[in-house]
Amino acid sequence: MSVRTLFCSLLSVAAMAQTPLLTLNDASASHFAKLALRCVGQEFPNKPDHVLGSSGDLKLPREFHPAFYGCYDWHSSVHGHWMLARLLRQFPNLPEASQIQAVLDRHLTPDVMNVELDYLNAKGNRAFERPYGWAWLLKLSSELETSNHPKAKAWADALRPLANEIRRRFMDFLPKLTYPNRTGVHSNTAYSMSLALDYARAARDTEFEALLLVSARMYFLRDKAAPLNYEPGGEDFISPALEEAALMAKMLSEADFRVWLKGFLPNLKRLSLAPAKVSDRSDPRIAHLDGLNMSRARNLYTLINYLPAKDTSAANLADLADAHANASLPFVASGNYEGEHWLATFAVHMLEARGKIK
Repeated sequence: MSVRTLFCSLLSVAAMAQTPLLTLNDASASHFAKLALRCVGQEFPNKPDHVLGSSGDLKLPREFHPAFYGCYDWHSSVHGHWMLARLLRQFPNLPEASQIQAVLDRHLTPDVMNVELDYLNAKGNRAFERPYGWAWLLKLSSELETSNHPKAKAWADALRPLANEIRRRFMDFLPKLTYPNRTGVHSNTAYSMSLALDYARAARDTEFEALLLVSARMYFLRDKAAPLNYEPGGEDFISPALEEAALMAKMLSEADFRVWLKGFLPNLKRLSLAPAKVSDRSDPRIAHLDGLNMSRARNLYTLINYLPAKDTSAANLADLADAHANASLPFVASGNYEGEHWLATFAVHMLEARGKIK
């Protein structure tokens, strides 16, 4: 029996004794759906990323963003919609299915999307939600374009003009981005490029994919010895090093990636990471660290699939990932809106990666 087969067998046995939150199933999907449904229609509190050009720009969030006004900020609303669409596809018999469909019917219409597009095209909004919100809008689009739900085509058609504009902006922006951002927050380049690549491949957009591949090589191919010991920052919600590694796994051939990974994370076989401690979940920046734990877990689960079949570090990475997942999954619903408005998306994204371990 190979190490990989033994690891997967142990993982299956262990899963039986673990909290259901480590599996994306009907119960956990319903739990996460409830959180998103609660916030996508909640206009306040709200943190607009808005440039005031005149007093006429003083409007309510719902007036500017009739689709994505909830969940505290635009990008969280967008990826909340992604999560709802994703869960509706995977779990069509959820108790919340009719509510999810009603939200998507109400928010993803041509008239509503025209208002969202008008906002993007207004003077002063050229960099609005770049790149994190852009990337999640494309992720939502790819989900709808590939969904087999009976109403997905209508939703995808309505969203497509907005997605096309975001795609155009990425095509314009990446050649101008001389240096990648390696932060652990919204401006991180690798994370947004990874989501954008998912869109390009789902859409079979070879032009956009080619730009992403060229850009990733320019930004990251020569990177070595990632300073994981410098992570985390006090308000990170993604891991700069592990997000970069996961992106390059998608970008490079299997053989090239293994060579690159050995130089980028030379101590991967002996990797030791303690889950981030979240001292105050009512603080919106400190609560980011729950997202960091799930980002780390998702990327560690992903990297396992790119290790050689006999690599004995797979089990260690899985243990590290599970430790990070268990440190924050119980707090997705903490009673604090600071985390509840967005963490469910990261939980679903992470659990999907766990479920894809080969």
